[in-house]
Order: sequence, then C-alpha cells, then structure tokens
Amino acid sequence: MQRTLAVIDLRAIERNALKIKAMSKSGKFYAVVKADAYGHGAEEVARRLESIADGFCVAIIEEGVALRQAGILKPILVFTPPQNAAEVYRSAYYDLTVTVNSVRTAKLCKGIPCHIKVNTGMNRCGADISVIPKILKNLNSQDIKGVYSHLYAPSNGAASAEQLKIFNRAESVVKAVSPHICAHIAASGGILRGKQYLKDGVRCGILLYGYAPSGFCARGFKPAMKVYANRMQRTQFIGGGIGYNYAEKQYGSLSVYRLGYADGFRRTVPLGEKTLCMDSFIRDGGGKRVCVMSDAEEYAERCGTISYEVLTSVITRAERVYIR
Repeated sequence: MQRTLAVIDLRAIERNALKIKAMSKSGKFYAVVKADAYGHGAEEVARRLESIADGFCVAIIEEGVALRQAGILKPILVFTPPQNAAEVYRSAYYDLTVTVNSVRTAKLCKGIPCHIKVNTGMNRCGADISVIPKILKNLNSQDIKGVYSHLYAPSNGAASAEQLKIFNRAESVVKAVSPHICAHIAASGGILRGKQYLKDGVRCGILLYGYAPSGFCARGFKPAMKVYANRMQRTQFIGGGIGYNYAEKQYGSLSVYRLGYADGFRRTVPLGEKTLCMDSFIRDGGGKRVCVMSDAEEYAERCGTISYEVLTSVITRAERVYIR
C-alpha cells in the first residue's frame, strides 16, 4: 500500500461522547465535527454519534452540506456567519442552523433557524452585548434556537469567570424574547471546568477524539487515531547519505517508508534517521509497517504545536480504516 494508513476507532469516539454527555448534566450535547471531524472523517463520526448527539457543529456551510448528503438528520450549527444572501439560501435549502453575530447577519438570516453568538472576550465572530437588542429586533423570535459564546484561555479561571458574567447577561436578554432556547458557552475546556459553565448544553470537539485543550487533562478519554507507514524498500547501506542528508555514521540494513512531510508530518521532526523527505523517511532497521503516531499530544510536543493541528494535518494522503 502506497498511502499512509490512518486507523480510527469509532468505538473510542462513541465512548468519549457518552462520557461527555454524562458530564453535561442532562443538557444538550453538540458534537463538533468541523475540519472533517478533526481529521477523523466527519460523515463516519456523525453517523456513529447521531443517536447520542443532539446536534452537530461545523465551521462552514459546505461541511454541513456534506453531512446532510451523508444522511445526517440532526440539527447542524454552522459557526461561520453567512457572508451573503447566496450562503443564506444554501443554508436554508439544506436545513442548516446559521450563526448570527451582527445586525447585518440578522437581517440576512431572518426567517431561518439561528444561534446568536456573543463576544465575551475572544473577539472572534461574536456580537457585543450592547448590539444584541438590535439583533433581536431583526429576527423572528421563533427562529432563534440558541445563544452561545466561546471561552478564550479556558484554563484561566479568572478569565473564564469574567466571560461567564458577560454571557449570563447576554443570555438573559435573548431569553427574554425566546425563553426556550439553548444557551451554550462550554466547548471542551468549559466542559472540563464543569458546573455553571455547562448551561443548557455543551459542544465538544477535541475531547471527542481523546485529547484536552492546553491546561487540562484528558484522563479517562481515549485517543481514537493511529497512523501507520508502510515499508517500500529494505536495502543495505552503501555509504553516502540518508535521503537528502549526509550520513554521519555507518548503517547496516535500512528501511524506506512511504510517508513524508507532504503527508502532514513535520520535515524536521525525525520519524527515523535525519529529516523527512517529501514522500518518505528512512529508518535503521524496522519492520514492514510502523506506527508513526499513536498519541497526537506526544507528537505535537515534539513539533512545538498542539494536538488539534497534528490531527487535522497527518491525514493529508491517508487511507482511513475504521474500527466499528
């Protein structure tokens, strides 16, 4: 096999989801499957979780469309607000729930299901609390399905508490018009904070896949993805180099594996000897197939990044195999 192999355990994702649902204290549970379910395959993950989740969250309209075309019937919230009327029409056609974050988007989205996003400090696609009354005047109250925000620096207790105060005020304003909506501020970090952050519901991304945001621990959650590379050749070292690199020592038997930085791995973070080539790397010895990533957090630390980036990168040319 020439492609990288990503083995994804849907059972682990399901167990993680059930644990999160139990932590949500009977509130609604939205599974975040944006960025192709953090590299795990959005359609497969959504199908596995549809009987557990109350809805799904995606980043852009096309991700929601793909879920509908895959047969997903639960509500789908699109985080990015519509930019024009064409995007609103497309959202309505596929029965997607849009995000409203301004008077302009409220006017655009009037007549279709929406959640209002509040800026509590992240300063990313949210409405200032002072604008919310004007937003409400431009929406039909029955179309408002939720109000939400997102915690910046969720591991910082003081910062999170201040954001919650702002959100509570915004929630009161919106619920005065639409009392039965779902208020949610807890993503994975908020869920791990628990208690007052759980609100009417939670939406969970990285915890679903077995990892925690910076500053938190994912104890009890199981990573769902392992990535393998297949050996393309085994040869005796004849001197010279290791890939493009000068060999500084003598080797015996070398194995060439079909996985490189074009597959989403970092060129300068060795998986064998020296740096990766675009499409391969070399190891001293080695078997027919090697696991190059079983823990995205460990590999992320080696790369100086976070598990989110690793998970969405290392499946660039991978063939996914699902354990059901």
